[in-house]
Amino acid sequence: MSDFANEVTLDRSNAYLRLEEKEIETAYDFCEDYKFFLDHSKTEREAVSTSIEIAVKNGFEPFDPLKKYAPGAKVYLNNRGKSVIFSVIGKNGAKNGVRIAAAHIDSPRIDLKPMPLYEKNELALLKTHYYGGIKKYQWTALPLSMHGVVIKRNGEKVEISIGENSDDPQFCITDLLPHLSQEQSVKTLGKAIEGEDLNILVGSRPYREDDEEKVEKAYKLNILKILNDRYGIEEEDLISAEIEFVPTLKASDIGFDRSMIGSYGHDDRVCAYPALMAMMNLEEIPDQTAVTVLTDKEETGSDGNTGLNSAYLAYFIEDLAQAEGLAVRHVLSKSKCLSADVTAALDPTYERAYEPMNSCYINRGVGVCKYTGSRGKGATSDASAEFVGEVRKIFNDNGVIWQMGELGRVDLGGGGTVAKYIANLNVDVIDVGVPVLSMHAPFEIVGKLDVYMAYKGFKAFFEV
Repeated sequence: MSDFANEVTLDRSNAYLRLEEKEIETAYDFCEDYKFFLDHSKTEREAVSTSIEIAVKNGFEPFDPLKKYAPGAKVYLNNRGKSVIFSVIGKNGAKNGVRIAAAHIDSPRIDLKPMPLYEKNELALLKTHYYGGIKKYQWTALPLSMHGVVIKRNGEKVEISIGENSDDPQFCITDLLPHLSQEQSVKTLGKAIEGEDLNILVGSRPYREDDEEKVEKAYKLNILKILNDRYGIEEEDLISAEIEFVPTLKASDIGFDRSMIGSYGHDDRVCAYPALMAMMNLEEIPDQTAVTVLTDKEETGSDGNTGLNSAYLAYFIEDLAQAEGLAVRHVLSKSKCLSADVTAALDPTYERAYEPMNSCYINRGVGVCKYTGSRGKGATSDASAEFVGEVRKIFNDNGVIWQMGELGRVDLGGGGTVAKYIANLNVDVIDVGVPVLSMHAPFEIVGKLDVYMAYKGFKAFFEV
């Protein structure tokens, strides 16, 4: 091939064919730490806690809005234990805008209803309300663990994690046996399991005072006694609780070649962790202040005071601006953001759902999406040509392997990210994230090299 052809042909080859073995080994080492992060961040609260623990070890301190920080200062802001902002103050502060990487740390899951516990036919169960976009049938006959907090009558907070340790009990949602599922099997996938059928099995042993006496609602009462003995929890306390059930499965290598990682919660912790570590591993003080935000509520539309449709990120940047005597609108107008969210990886089994020329592939590098949304680009921001070109140059100049893609065929569906909420602050933004197989399933798949390239991309973006 001529030199001209080499220069103008877009390289869409697999990253394993483009990297030296040493960098592949570095990527694999990075992913070992990522798997540890996944197993200790099953919920948004745990992700915040784990991230802050990492940050404190790297010299970060709680942010004081009344303090003016010198270049190189490392700060974090914990928003209600469910979202968190990390920042390294740049040499030029915020006067030329800030650079933001925004990922979310909530994932589809099964939440408890406020009054969940009941018994029926000699079994104790919990009523649930699923969170985010799930295929309900995927959550049946699957080992689940219980995570969350309970606020007791006296105001005490009790943290709960049951099912992750080898000697813990686990939980599950039952399904109907094939022999009796003739009626169920003719329903559509979306109707075969109804939301009100996602009841979690938690016990089958009745409570009794002695061998003679029968107790009303003995199966429910036995569960309440266990909760009270272990945590001091009463039934009314469950009203002021946030309890989530998530897959007990651990993050693990996938394939004979161990080139992929399977886990619950890749969407979007597979972008959150690289964005976090890019902040932790900045080699020099950046010119512009760098900000990584790990946010909540993206899976339900980013509403609420811990989601990016609220003002907490803008307030943080306003505090930075005011400390330098700047108007926040001027800072935001010059700011740039990588919306760090996953994209769909083309699945050869379901290739008809994708447009192959404009899809992302496992191990072709971090995915870049100019727009998400659905159909006629609804509910999206759509990055400008200028900003796409700027990001391309940053990645190309820093050895970041990347690919462009859309989220499936036009008119088929679509999806959203936090990009539009940040764009609405008059910030340049584009989606950059890791391609995922089986997205929103209880067990998702990503390529190790793509995870590492996301990290390299976010780091290069901060260091420009």
